[in-house]
Amino acid sequence: MDFRESLEFLYGLQRFGIKLGLEITRTLLERAGMPQQHFLCVHVAGTNGKGSTAAFLAAILEAAGYRVGLYTSPHLQSFCERIRINGKAISEAEIAALTNRLRTLSAEIPVTFFEFTTVMALCAFAEHKVEIAILETGLGGRLDATNAVTANLSLITPISLDHQEHLGLTLTAIAGEKAGIIKDGVPVICSEQEEEVFAIVHRKAATCHTPLLCAGRDFFVTVNNSGGFDYQDNDDHHLQALESGLPGHHQPHNAALAITAAFRLRQQGLNIDEAAIRQGLRQVYWPGRLEWWGGKRQILLDGAHNPAGATVLTAYLASLNAPALHWLVGVKNDKNFHEILTAILPLTTRLYAVAPPEVKATEPEKLATVARMSNVPAQVFASVAEGLQAARVACQPKDIILVAGSLFLVGAVRELLSREEERS
Repeated sequence: MDFRESLEFLYGLQRFGIKLGLEITRTLLERAGMPQQHFLCVHVAGTNGKGSTAAFLAAILEAAGYRVGLYTSPHLQSFCERIRINGKAISEAEIAALTNRLRTLSAEIPVTFFEFTTVMALCAFAEHKVEIAILETGLGGRLDATNAVTANLSLITPISLDHQEHLGLTLTAIAGEKAGIIKDGVPVICSEQEEEVFAIVHRKAATCHTPLLCAGRDFFVTVNNSGGFDYQDNDDHHLQALESGLPGHHQPHNAALAITAAFRLRQQGLNIDEAAIRQGLRQVYWPGRLEWWGGKRQILLDGAHNPAGATVLTAYLASLNAPALHWLVGVKNDKNFHEILTAILPLTTRLYAVAPPEVKATEPEKLATVARMSNVPAQVFASVAEGLQAARVACQPKDIILVAGSLFLVGAVRELLSREEERS
């Protein structure tokens, strides 16, 4: 199979849907020669901030001179983005070769898309001889395919309501699933959480006799007026005037999780100095999260796709004081679109509703109806390209075009803008 045929095969695995469980992943890992045993591993779970936290830590480790594998999902423009070695996506040829190999090994197994791609990532990391890999959970934690790996360190980012149809209807149920990445004796580092969430994480860590470090108790962040931030912890680490390569007042908190992870990995024998931490934080690159396209202050791309993410995005938008905000929005049909819209509509001048590609989407007319009920003019468009063009026509020099509601929408817009740049 070539790359195109590999993608057809991989996406064909989606017919098996989402099946939470670890046995198939473990079986395929055994058949593949247990690739995860060749490197250290950090496991990241949570609702929001997983990707940013993983990117911060990967950048710190790379700055320290380590060969780092990073596995995240979904991708924005190319499937290859899901599997990175020192920040660079693996090649299409590698995807094809790995697919051919694992397809043979899984011939009679009803393996899902995510189970297959998780094992693919671990095999790629072993082949590239990475020294440490960072794995982002796909859904939940306890029964997520990534949890078939025993990590050296576990990170839990902020937990909120999302994917209720798979993880449970309540915050405590979701927290229980995500706390499922906690394993006997494997240290855990946790972001600040709602009290009921923290209680579940604390209980699970205690049951597993696992060291637990918590933001606001064991390590602390102070955001400065200059946009930088200070970090300190109970082990007498104190870093001042840190700079983040990712914008937003929430990012120092994600960075603090990565810094604490770096110090913990140092205790496990890795050589990570303060210079590497500072360099990694500055140089981190994570597209589609408060990303100004081309570095210009006009088109803002953000992957916010749940109420908590929308709240964070709203705070950032409010700080911009833009004359007008043109929002190109599309939302998957399993998301709470009403709460997402309610958070951002008070700052919105006009809404452009579309359906994100490649996923089952909320009907754009429903999005437009919510906007109109809030007295925000709204229009429905047949394609992402048409909606983007309309927003650009209406946008005045100091206005902002916001693209948010789905990472799939952000990816589609990035693809349109990238092609436009190539033609110019």
